Amino acid sequence: MNIQSLSTPERILLAEQLWDSVYSESSDIKLTQSQVELIDKRLSALESDGDAGDTWANVKNRIIKN
Repeated sequence: MNIQSLSTPERILLAEQLWDSVYSESSDIKLTQSQVELIDKRLSALESDGDAGDTWANVKNRIIKN
């Protein structure tokens, strides 16, 4: 399949279908020990900082403006 021959909407649909197929089997994906440690470190930093980041509305507005 030549992906470039597809229209943009068709490629988006293909990407969505591909993601859905991976997501449905996501329990089969095992994290490495270093990935688990990094996630734990980031969760600890979030818990101690308490800053969950910006709201989706603010992020979306910044994206649209650029």
